[in-house]
Amino acid sequence: MLGSLSPARRNAVLATIVLLVAAVVAVIVVVVHSSESTAPSPRAADQDALGPVLLLPGYGGSTRGLDDLAAVLRRHGRDATVVHLPGNAQGDLNAQARAVTGAAAAALRRTGRRTVDVVGYSAGGVLARLWVRNYGGAARTRRVVTLGSPQHGTSIAALAGSLLPGACPTACRQLAPDSTLLRALNSGDETPAGPTWVSVWTTHDDVVLPPSSASLVGALDLTVQSVCPRDTVTHSGLPTDRDVQAIVAAELAAGAPARPRTCTSA
Repeated sequence: MLGSLSPARRNAVLATIVLLVAAVVAVIVVVVHSSESTAPSPRAADQDALGPVLLLPGYGGSTRGLDDLAAVLRRHGRDATVVHLPGNAQGDLNAQARAVTGAAAAALRRTGRRTVDVVGYSAGGVLARLWVRNYGGAARTRRVVTLGSPQHGTSIAALAGSLLPGACPTACRQLAPDSTLLRALNSGDETPAGPTWVSVWTTHDDVVLPPSSASLVGALDLTVQSVCPRDTVTHSGLPTDRDVQAIVAAELAAGAPARPRTCTSA
């Protein structure tokens, strides 16, 4: 059809088509951008509705300390489950996050509740944030308590990755301060909407270096020593330390999270 037109007429028609296509593309871009920018944030969870508690272990997957903490929470009347993570919690944290999705769904079905609380010890606290941000946890979680978690990485993982790369599996590399995973996780809002956030950490941490890596913008930030000044607990002792257990139990209570006024453990 265009072949029957004069060159000048054909060029005018082609120019009009190009302009129309460009206009349509521009409208699509505007609509898509508008829909993304106006997408509703997850609804804030009811802070008085207590659901089951999921406890996420740290790198290596040991559950011994968390089993002790779970028993304390049960004595406080909470339904508490220690989640067993795939690959001894040494593989990709994204794969571990998908396992948290299954554990949360099972706990909610079993209890008939709408949201869970999550306690993430060490790397488990990074995992909790990853799950909330990227794997649907924001709509299912009332509160996240991270416990000595390398939210901004630890120099130990960086050192292991450079000196002994064969002994530093995927999760180890992801916990280095400059890892792609942590850069993405810490871009924008460090504490995504939906749950409320509490970060508990010790100034005597000997694994998360510097210890302040556990601090989160937007969370209630608690050092153990700000509550119990004489407590010198190190990283490995956090889940079984009586002061820490009392702090965690208090921070999982109904209502908004609040800074403890005194050291409440026996």
